[in-house]
Amino acid sequence: MDLTKWMIRAQEENARWQDSFPPFSPHPSMEVDDDVFAAAFHDFTERLGKNYPFFHPSYAGHMVRPPHSAATIGYLAAMLVNPNNHAFDGGPATVEMEQEVVAQLSGMFGFEAPLGHLTTSGTIANLEALYVARELRPGQGVAFSEEAHFTHSRMCRVLGIESHAVRVDDRGRMDVEALEELLRTQRIGTVVLTAGTTGLGAVDPIHEVLALRERYDVRIHVDAAYGGFFTLLAGSDTAEALPPEPWRAISRCDSVVVDPHKHGLQPYGCGAVLFNDPDVNRFYAHDSPYTYCAPAGFNPGETSLECSRAGAAAAALWLTFRVLPPAPSGLGRVLGAGRRAALDWSARIASSEALELYQEPELDIVTYFPVVRPASMRLVDQVSARMLESGGTEADPVFLSTVKVRSDALVRRHPGVAADAPEARIIRSVLMKPEFEDFIPRLHDRVEALAVSHSGLR
Repeated sequence: MDLTKWMIRAQEENARWQDSFPPFSPHPSMEVDDDVFAAAFHDFTERLGKNYPFFHPSYAGHMVRPPHSAATIGYLAAMLVNPNNHAFDGGPATVEMEQEVVAQLSGMFGFEAPLGHLTTSGTIANLEALYVARELRPGQGVAFSEEAHFTHSRMCRVLGIESHAVRVDDRGRMDVEALEELLRTQRIGTVVLTAGTTGLGAVDPIHEVLALRERYDVRIHVDAAYGGFFTLLAGSDTAEALPPEPWRAISRCDSVVVDPHKHGLQPYGCGAVLFNDPDVNRFYAHDSPYTYCAPAGFNPGETSLECSRAGAAAAALWLTFRVLPPAPSGLGRVLGAGRRAALDWSARIASSEALELYQEPELDIVTYFPVVRPASMRLVDQVSARMLESGGTEADPVFLSTVKVRSDALVRRHPGVAADAPEARIIRSVLMKPEFEDFIPRLHDRVEALAVSHSGLR
């Protein structure tokens, strides 16, 4: 795709559409001299230059990447109109697009007659899921794993719900025995399971927890904000295939959250919440006498806690799904490349003398730490921090991120490391760009060199 060509086409199509209406004179208060704008734009681009190169595979840090060109063009074209997807009146075209992409996302998870909509983030999507959970299970608490996103404990406080963190196993997944022990107390109304933790990329045993649902009369919500699109790799016969059981089980859960602004290749913010039971729309009922004016049509705001939402987000996702659908042969190919990159790199780290693999990756997040002597939590933390700080300043830079792990978790995986500190930072690399697949050999060499230079090992 020629991005410049299609950006121009987007502007031209918008101008053609505007010309179909009677002419009017723009108000002079909106006019900006071209020279004035040129000076402001110069300063603006200089400020943007302070960003890290999220587009480049030398950036192996957080879960950040530019959107696909199709999403950029879709967003730009719709943004020129600036529809508001709160009501059908605010964006007839993009409201219809939102319905279509929500149906595609629902189908991806196996939801047959869902209720759902896009949100501005996974945080808001999870808030909505927990809000419905509170209404359906009043007075009962919410359980989630120790490795779950902090969103859940925070939103439980917002909603006035008692929250419970459940211990994890030696892979960072919810411990089912510990969960059942908690469920026996009858204090839990909803269990949140994570399909792709943001720290390690761990996938909770959704299929195993489902077996407890009827016994303890709990709801099951899946936070697949990060990992949701990996369901496209479940059960395939390829090298990057994932075990199908937890992913297939999502279809029988009560709700799920996914963030298209991660593996859906969208700009921020584009999250989504989906409910398996459309009757939960009764909890959104409200009156807005000046908002819903169209005699017919679906109003997303009538089944959403948010009001104004960018219709451009729905347009961007719709156009992306037209060229890269949420299917194994579409977006699945993009995720497959990142997954193969993670497997490749983890194998290289496992045989490295300078790096130690924290644990095998389940998705596309690789966690590792420098080999240090003596092997101690404190020294691992110090060297990891130095690698993070200096990596981006090297002549051939590499940009990393870290994650804090508790001493019991690290020592359980690596008994030879002395627990002389309660926690330590280790390196975390999110390989969500398919370009990593070809870049891993170079990236590995660079990170190894960083580890050697800062650990003192030669």
